[in-house]
This record gives sequence, C-alpha cells and structure tokens, in this order.
Amino acid sequence: MRCQYCNCTDSKVIDSRPTDDGNSIRRRRECINCGKRFTTYEKVELNPLFVVKKDGRREMFDSQKIKAGIIHACDKLPVSMQDIDQIVSRVEQKCYATMDGEIPTEQIGDIVMMELKNLNDVAYVRFAAVYRKFTDLGTFMQELQKLVDEHKM
Repeated sequence: MRCQYCNCTDSKVIDSRPTDDGNSIRRRRECINCGKRFTTYEKVELNPLFVVKKDGRREMFDSQKIKAGIIHACDKLPVSMQDIDQIVSRVEQKCYATMDGEIPTEQIGDIVMMELKNLNDVAYVRFAAVYRKFTDLGTFMQELQKLVDEHKM
C-alpha cells in the first residue's frame, strides 16, 4: 500500500476491523518511512455481473444506477441515506447471489420494489410507477389497491 504523504510503498497495519456493512475491511496503517498514519479499505473483488436490458443489450452491473433510482423514489420522504445504502447493498448481494453472471433488468427491478415496499409505501409506488411504466390511472390504481389489500391483512 502506497503512503499518501511520502509515496513510500512500505507500511504496517496498526488495526483492522470490518466495516458496518460487513462487506469490507478497514485498516489503519503506519508508513515505515515517514511514520504518518492513513486508512485503507479492502473489498472482495467480485466476478463481473452483466445486466440484460429489455432490448437484449448487456452492460456491466452498476449499483450506483440502482442507488440513483432509489434516491429519486425517496425524494422528500423520511428515508435516511443509511437506509438507502442498506437497500442498495442488499439488492447488490441478491443480484450477485444469482451466480449466473448476468441478470435481467426486470429481476433487478423486482428486487428493488420488494425492498422499497418494506421501507416506505410512497417510495415503492413512485418506483413502481416508473419501473412498470404506468400509462393510465387504471394500472396505477390497481397497484395502489394491491398495497391497500396487503395492509388490511
């Protein structure tokens, strides 16, 4: 690991601990040359995951796109960034758990919708309106009725 202060490649690890999400390791290091301390993070390198678009195109999985969609759905709602980051992390884990190397956008959208349904009904409906491309009031009302029926149970 290269020291950010003196560019030396020799350092020793002072402390290691998992991050809150458990997906990486935080390490405090001390440079052998200048003695200054700095923090690094280690994360498991994942095999590439491709997203299969509706038109058949394939592109690399990008959790930032999922995060952007969730942030948009949660705009002006009492949802913290920590909640959003946790959802993104769970969605990413579920997508990689398919072990296929590729996943259709429809499956990703369904996973996100289930996570949002458990978090906030309004965010869920907002995301569903874009994801399912509600074209008229009838389809929108059907989705709302499903939510109402689930809350009655």
